[in-house]
Amino acid sequence: MVIKNVNLETVCGITSRLPDNIHPEAAFAGKSNVGKSSLINALMNRKSLARTSAQPGKTQTINYYNINDEIYFVDLPGYGYANANEKVKAQWGKMIEKYLHTSRQLKQVFLLIDIRHQPSSNDVMMYGWIKAQGYQPVIIATKLDKIKKSQLQKQISLIRTALGAGADTIIIPFSAQTKQGREEIYELLDAVIEEYGEDTEGGGL
Repeated sequence: MVIKNVNLETVCGITSRLPDNIHPEAAFAGKSNVGKSSLINALMNRKSLARTSAQPGKTQTINYYNINDEIYFVDLPGYGYANANEKVKAQWGKMIEKYLHTSRQLKQVFLLIDIRHQPSSNDVMMYGWIKAQGYQPVIIATKLDKIKKSQLQKQISLIRTALGAGADTIIIPFSAQTKQGREEIYELLDAVIEEYGEDTEGGGL
């Protein structure tokens, strides 16, 4: 994937109607502080287009980035921020669940997990939500540069076991610092674009 054009096209709040996009969508979910904005910026080759909030857990929107007029990167609200009140947490959950349930163009979901830690109960719940909506999430294990190489396989196994993910679940270790893992993610995104194009040409959609 070669990033030529990036545009923050749509921002949806809690009461907003989700856009009826004509391009496939790849969604990114993850708890607050997992490095979601850093990942999206790295994929878009932009330093700060996807902005982290000054106060973690304050972002309550779904952001649609139009990439090359071929695919949308959909940045879902970060979940699980400890200091958020229960009403706000419920609103985030409803937004994410609504998106997963109603988006007609969602073709791939990436779930971000901090490679340093065992997945939280919120991570496990989100994985279950994504699966329940019929998607096979790809796990992006962020902050790879924070662990030793010798710990890599152990941490990946920990994530897979805690989520109850089968051997067919893809787990991609990723570092926003070194960009390791970015090419593997690009390959998956290219496959989404190619498959969508084939389905459209064949009248499948």
